Amino acid sequence: MSLRTYFEDSASVLASAAASWNEELIAAAIAAVSGVFRRGKTLLVCGNGGSASDAMHITGELVGRFLLERKALRAICLTSNPSVLTAWANDSGYDSVFSRQVEAYGEPGGALLGLSTSGNSKNVIMAFEKARSMGMTTIALTGDGGGELAALSDFLFAVPSRSTPLIQQAHVCLYHYLCQEVEKNLATRL
Repeated sequence: MSLRTYFEDSASVLASAAASWNEELIAAAIAAVSGVFRRGKTLLVCGNGGSASDAMHITGELVGRFLLERKALRAICLTSNPSVLTAWANDSGYDSVFSRQVEAYGEPGGALLGLSTSGNSKNVIMAFEKARSMGMTTIALTGDGGGELAALSDFLFAVPSRSTPLIQQAHVCLYHYLCQEVEKNLATRL
């Protein structure tokens, strides 16, 4: 495959994703995340592998800044504490490594954003189940169909592709847009 073909495939997936997510859905997700921060609550973010890196990227943009100078936002990446991850995984199992942290850091009125290209990552599913039981909003960034996360998500952004790298590229575009719009909503109000 040539670089040009790869870029064309990437552009096609981005266009398909943009067409499949209506403006009302993304506006409602932006309003929900903005509301979490306005209420002084916390956004938790999790994922595995490349999605774990995306989770760190998202929280970095929100705690630091994306484009505007503003107050720090309460966002916690559930993949960024190796002591918690390794101790819990070793003692209790990796499937519950995120749900345990949702139990510790989550609160009613907060939100959990999970990334899973398949939508079937057991530890992300368990985190969503815990978040819903605690009265938290759930936002999923997945691949085609949403997998098991679809039924557990208040806001589902399923990229219409089965190619992990192309799904992740669409996730980056989506969460950059989410960060930009949340920041714009809050920059003058915090």
